[in-house]
Amino acid sequence: MKAMVFTRPGVVEVQDVPEAVGTDGQVIIDIDRAGICGSELHGIQTPGFRVPPLIMGHEFVGHTADGRRVAINPLVSCGTCDLCVAGTTQLCRTRSLLGIHVSGGFAERVAVPASSIHELPDDLDLDRAGLIEPVANAVHAWALAGAPRGKRVGIIGCGPIGLACLEVARHYGAASITCTDLSSDRRNVALKIGADEVGELLEGEYDVIFDAVGTPGTRRASVDQLIPGGTTVWLGLATADAGFDAAHVVRMEKNVRGSFAYTDAQFADAVAIAPHLDLSWSTTFPLSEGADIFNALMAGQSLPIKALLRP
Repeated sequence: MKAMVFTRPGVVEVQDVPEAVGTDGQVIIDIDRAGICGSELHGIQTPGFRVPPLIMGHEFVGHTADGRRVAINPLVSCGTCDLCVAGTTQLCRTRSLLGIHVSGGFAERVAVPASSIHELPDDLDLDRAGLIEPVANAVHAWALAGAPRGKRVGIIGCGPIGLACLEVARHYGAASITCTDLSSDRRNVALKIGADEVGELLEGEYDVIFDAVGTPGTRRASVDQLIPGGTTVWLGLATADAGFDAAHVVRMEKNVRGSFAYTDAQFADAVAIAPHLDLSWSTTFPLSEGADIFNALMAGQSLPIKALLRP
């Protein structure tokens, strides 16, 4: 079968690879859409979690042999440890991710645990379904922020995670949403799908801020522009440096929450609300063009905001 393979630092190639083979408890999925994630663009520069050769792709939807259209939760937890039993499966100490620790969705087919499958609503087309994984991240971040219905929300970054946070905040009733990005193209998309205001930088005060970039500068802004007692949720992983004034956080009782992935229930919530969101900001390309698209995005091209690959 065809697959896009991470072959060495900074390089992905479309290759012929052995057919996907499932083991007990696994199901073979025919891939319909697989999204390119910003973490992959950064992650292959210096291999760490991802070790080549690897078929990446943790954001994907497809269908089973009996024709069921499904989204796949790529997070695989042990299910038995204290954290899993408590419902925080995303924090499992032995968690793994499809497309990072084992083969993922940048292929024609992939073997996945049967427990990872979520059936898609009939009224959700595949291009919008391909954005469910980013939406699940936003659903989790919204919960970490205290489900701030009726609050002023700021979002730093209008990439896929930032736009997903915008869609979720609008769906769940934020009072106002301001989005920032250095790209005017991305800011315009945010306006189109429901932002009240856009700009290059956040100004004023917000009850909740989602940082979907993750640089020292954006993390500092996410703290500085909060009201006293407000909450910032960090989803971006661009760098490891924090860059904020910790003493200010103490004095103003500001809350900084890290957000990684989602619970399985939150992934199911993302599947359920997806038909009610806009999700018009993806562009679909043939898998055969995947390496070219990946390289363009890795070089800093701002559009497409979300590239989906179709085998």
